[in-house]
Amino acid sequence: MEPRPEPTLSDVVDALAIRATADGDGDGRDLLYALRRLVRGDLAGMFDGTSTQRLDRAAPMTVLDLSRLGSDDDALAVAMACASAWLEHALVSGTAKRWVIYDEAWRLMRSVPLVRRMQAQWKLSRAYGIANLLVLHRLSDLDAVGRAGSEARALAEGLLADCSTRIVYRQENDQLEGTRRALGLSTAERDILTTLPRGTGLWKMPRRSHVVHHHLTASELTLFDTDAAMRDEP
Repeated sequence: MEPRPEPTLSDVVDALAIRATADGDGDGRDLLYALRRLVRGDLAGMFDGTSTQRLDRAAPMTVLDLSRLGSDDDALAVAMACASAWLEHALVSGTAKRWVIYDEAWRLMRSVPLVRRMQAQWKLSRAYGIANLLVLHRLSDLDAVGRAGSEARALAEGLLADCSTRIVYRQENDQLEGTRRALGLSTAERDILTTLPRGTGLWKMPRRSHVVHHHLTASELTLFDTDAAMRDEP
C-alpha cells in the first residue's frame, strides 16, 4: 500500500485488515472492528476523510458546531475526542491566552473519557494559559451524568469543584436546595435566585459574591437570540 502524506482512517482500516489477515493479530482485529464503524458503518462519512478545515491561530475565535449531529451520542463522543486532541495540540504549541467554552455541557459530560480530558484541561489550565467555561442549564443536569458514587459523577462534581467562579441565573424553587449545596451558597444567596430578572446572575467568587446585570449591544442580541424559533416571524 502506497503511504499517503496525510493518512486517513480508511487507510488505517485497510492496513489493519491486511495485518489481521496475514498475522491473525487479535488485538489488531479488535481495533479494526472498532474503526470500521467509522469508515463503513453508521458513522461513515464524518471522520474517515481528510480534514476540510485548518485551525487559524490568528482568528479571534474558533467554533466547533456539533448541532447537526442531533441526539447521536456516539457521533458526538467521536467528534469531541477528535476536537479535544486538536485543541490540546493547539494549546500546547501556542502561547496566547485563551478561553475554552463548553456550551450544552450536559451532553458532553455523559461520556466518561471526555470528562477525563476536560478534567486534565482544568488541572493544567495555568500551564496551558487557558480559562475554562462550562455551561449547564441547571446543576441537576449532573444527575444524568451517572449515579451517585460512580466515576462519571465523581469526575463531573470534581470539575464543578475546580471552578473558582460560579455564575447562577434565575432558578426554579425545586432547584434551589440542590444548587445551594453544590455551590456552597448562603441562605441569602439561595433566596436571591428566584428573584433574578432575565440577564442578571449571581456571581459567586472566592470570598465574595455579586449580583451582576449583563448589558448586550444590538449586534450581540441578534447573535445570542435563542428564542427566534418561538416567535411567529417569517
